[in-house]
Amino acid sequence: MNFQTLAIISVIALLGPLLATPRRWNIPVVIGQLGAGVIVGRTGFGLIDATDPTLTLLADIGFALIMFVAGTHVPIRSSAIRPALSAGLARAILVTVSASALGVAIALIFGTQHAPLYIVLLASSSAALVLPLIRSLGLRGRWMLELTAQVAIADIAAIVALPLAIDPPNAGRAALGAALVAALAVALYIVLAWLERTGSRLRLHKLSANRKFALELRIQLAILFALSAVAVFSHVSVMLAGFAFGLAVAAVGEPRRLARQLFALAEGFFGPLFFVWLGASLALRDLAEHPQMIALGLALGLATLLTHATTRVLGLPLSFGLLSAAQLGIPIAAATIGTQLQVLVPGEAAALLLGALVTIAVTAAASGWAQPRAASVEKDLA
Repeated sequence: MNFQTLAIISVIALLGPLLATPRRWNIPVVIGQLGAGVIVGRTGFGLIDATDPTLTLLADIGFALIMFVAGTHVPIRSSAIRPALSAGLARAILVTVSASALGVAIALIFGTQHAPLYIVLLASSSAALVLPLIRSLGLRGRWMLELTAQVAIADIAAIVALPLAIDPPNAGRAALGAALVAALAVALYIVLAWLERTGSRLRLHKLSANRKFALELRIQLAILFALSAVAVFSHVSVMLAGFAFGLAVAAVGEPRRLARQLFALAEGFFGPLFFVWLGASLALRDLAEHPQMIALGLALGLATLLTHATTRVLGLPLSFGLLSAAQLGIPIAAATIGTQLQVLVPGEAAALLLGALVTIAVTAAASGWAQPRAASVEKDLA
């Protein structure tokens, strides 16, 4: 790991914003960054060694930060989201039931032992993708609140269930680790809420702003890294640590100045580095050597779209249901953890990412359909 590697990553990561610039394409920034990583990594020219311990640590920091920011985007404090929780929960349950049937079927068809993993993947949503997309498109109204609740519930449930599904022999240990991280997040919320009520947080904020100390950022990062250390020690993904801490901060209320600082840190460096590292770590040549894995990836992507489309039965427009099918964090974590634990067959990690890319491609198109549909619904309600 050296400055040359960092320079390569920083330059090629610009492919993400470049592809995302044309609004009519609705391409998430991460697609370009993943593609750039593939080009310079194991599949491409081999300019980046994704197994380098320092680079891997920096990528893990990026993943934790990405999930923390995603957690802070969940509108827990909004009074309007609470009435939508029941509808969101009902749709999340329906999606899970559909995912159970299709996940088992896919595992039987392809002869793998990973039905629980497939079920989690099919039922999951990506708050890190869907919630920012909803905001960027200016989508509002009851449908959007219910969709937000559904995505948040699915993402939280999948984050907790993934360690149990991907490594069943150690499910008990993973469950204890997840419970410990969740308990610490609740404790953090209690402390942060107390600091907010007593005015201590505001006094710290004023001191930091006046003296340019960036104390809030330093404290948040210290807490995030400590919680991530507990997660790693407990054999749980840093994804859970980041997202749980983000929810705790969202429940209390995040200062705008701190939000801007964390956004700059995550989106300006650590986030792009993580996605480039992930693309560099993928061995897509395994898909060519194991063509059945291509079929598996396509099957997972299409099955995910189908399971989320079933929410049409409960009144959610089809375009919104497809919007909720976007996946990113869970497939990435599954590929990363599965590779580390060596529980995936050759090419399966790439297949998981291929399935996620299928959902992202359809979500990009669905967002274009959802915008006029949401405007029409809003007009009718008015």
